[in-house]
Amino acid sequence: MFARYLLQSSRLLAKAPIAAPARTFATKFTSPFLSQPTLSLAKFAQKPSITVTKPQIRHATINQISRRGNFKTLLKRRKAQRSMTPDLQGNPFKRGVVLRVMILKPKKPNSANRKACRVRLTNGKVVTAYIPGEGHNAQEHSVVTIRGGRTQDLPGLKYKCVRGLNDLAGVPNRRTSRSKYGAKKPAASN
Repeated sequence: MFARYLLQSSRLLAKAPIAAPARTFATKFTSPFLSQPTLSLAKFAQKPSITVTKPQIRHATINQISRRGNFKTLLKRRKAQRSMTPDLQGNPFKRGVVLRVMILKPKKPNSANRKACRVRLTNGKVVTAYIPGEGHNAQEHSVVTIRGGRTQDLPGLKYKCVRGLNDLAGVPNRRTSRSKYGAKKPAASN
């Protein structure tokens, strides 16, 4: 703030016409109130001369730019940090109610019937979620829990239902990756 004031005042002084310096009289006179002689105040009435030097702008070197990156790469980094599951609002899971169950077709070159459902979450958002595994018991008004995770051949699906939680049963007769499909450990056969 003070630097700006100095800069403005120096500009005003530069624009003002330069006049011959006023004559200063350093006459000594004795004051009836003071015992010592004092100088006249005429020489202090002159305007002070202020010299302001501009700070030099130094540009970044090529090494600094390559090390830190420029503004566009900074924007790309910020864009990359955007949430992949915005409707979960930073939570790992959200509960919701199934509005309808539907069958979707995957994109090329795959061909199948993928089971999915529209879910209204507890925060009021409505999302489409994939139902993983073979067979399911989800229907309208079922309570399900969803998590983040895209389905590779279904564009636009960012969420998956969690099997074995709430009203959505686990996959029966599942032997491998049972924890992902909510399947119980099979009874040990002798």
